[in-house]
Amino acid sequence: MTGTEQLSRTKEAGAKSSGRWLALSVLVLAVLLVAVDATVLGLATPSLSEDLKPSGTQLLWIGDIYSFVIAGLLVSMGSLGDRIGRKKLLLAGATAFGAVSVLNAYATSPEMMIVARALLGVAGATLMPSTLALIRNIFHDPRERSLAIGIWGATASAGAAVGPVVGGALLQHFYWGSVFLINLPVMIVLVVVGIRLLPESKNPVAGPWDLFSVGLSLVGVIGVVYAVKEVATHGMTWGVWAAAVIGAGCLYAFVRRQFSLPSPLLDMRLFKHRGFSGAVLADLLTVFGLSGLVFFLSQFLQLVQGRDPLEAGLAELPAAIGAVVTGLVAGRYARRYSVRSVVAGGLAAIGLALAVLTVIHKDTGYPLLGAALLVVGLGAGFSFTVTADVILSSVPKEQAGSASAVSETAYELGAALGIALLGSIVTGVYQGFTAPAAVAGPVADAAHESLGGAVEAARALDPHTAGQLVGAAQEAFTDGLRLASGVGAAVLLATAAAAWFLLKGQRLQDGIEH
Repeated sequence: MTGTEQLSRTKEAGAKSSGRWLALSVLVLAVLLVAVDATVLGLATPSLSEDLKPSGTQLLWIGDIYSFVIAGLLVSMGSLGDRIGRKKLLLAGATAFGAVSVLNAYATSPEMMIVARALLGVAGATLMPSTLALIRNIFHDPRERSLAIGIWGATASAGAAVGPVVGGALLQHFYWGSVFLINLPVMIVLVVVGIRLLPESKNPVAGPWDLFSVGLSLVGVIGVVYAVKEVATHGMTWGVWAAAVIGAGCLYAFVRRQFSLPSPLLDMRLFKHRGFSGAVLADLLTVFGLSGLVFFLSQFLQLVQGRDPLEAGLAELPAAIGAVVTGLVAGRYARRYSVRSVVAGGLAAIGLALAVLTVIHKDTGYPLLGAALLVVGLGAGFSFTVTADVILSSVPKEQAGSASAVSETAYELGAALGIALLGSIVTGVYQGFTAPAAVAGPVADAAHESLGGAVEAARALDPHTAGQLVGAAQEAFTDGLRLASGVGAAVLLATAAAAWFLLKGQRLQDGIEH
């Protein structure tokens, strides 16, 4: 080979490498936006409640319907991307995401807001699996791919924690709808740059897209998570039983149907691999702890401790910092030590941080809260990044969309369950507080709907009675947050122990794939 040929190949390789990382920056932008949107509403909840006046149940639906719909559609959309092209699906979804964000920003009723959030979830479901699948096809060197997934994972984990900061900055100067309008310029950049930089990829032999399986997965996930949410708030009613049975039945039918289809939406045989199943479980419960904590701590910082939205958002920044720091080095540590030690250690860290929050009270100082958030972020960065790498490396690149959809489904289902299950515990404890005797029935009812409702209802009372009502409501909310933190801690510590055994012998790939 001549010197000229060598120089030419070196330049070509450098250009390709540069193109890979530029393409990654576009994918990270999409991930950041979807992750931010999952939690940005937390800080806007008080002002949104004042404007739209939702009931307690409607407020929970506004908070978690986005994640419910994404979780229900991710497998279907990942499979669709394998069939029609991941770049095509990503850019179409980004366009829809921007358009529906406007509908969210100008919602005029709780019902309209719930529908708008659901539609945003449909658009978001097209983005997440496409980003991870494209990484699988752009980066062929396992070490480079681990770093790319680390950046992706750090962005996804940090995005959930950055959401309150973005929301706080916007709410300091604008109305609550601004937290959605910020999506528009970002999506325009994503589409314009993505058209030029992103390569197209798909599975050439994927087979037809089964719409019946799509319906089963959507109804199944939403039914089960709805039942979990409602049982903690209202007990086991006939409606809850019906939702649980229908949801579980649809999920069972979905699994059975995948085994019978020649080209399934999701290859269920992947779950027979102990490492793959363990990674999915760890993935789900990492985000369970992170999202549940961020969502309800936002309300605690504002409505209990009296911080303004920007201050509350900045107070949650340590979680984002921790996730970024460990996300970038997680792959290296998993190779140096072991996958199971990094994942189990990350889960245990989140569990211990949640355990610390069982002792908080209204006047708890920020050092304790900030330290807990930092440890949660550190643990999430380690666990989430390595499990995503394990899941994605377990399949041929032709099935990257379906495999990444499993990882993303775990992420979004974890976010939904974190808000729904932990939120239902908070709401259930909160609604049991005793209002002052001087507070009339309708005002007391409004106060019992949510902490934001209690603050709003107190404005119509004399100062002494108002102080008693808000004080009782804040104490009840804090009691609920302590109990939810304890439940979350128990779940995360148990999962850490399970991950230690399930991920035994699991390794990340080394070297160049051929």
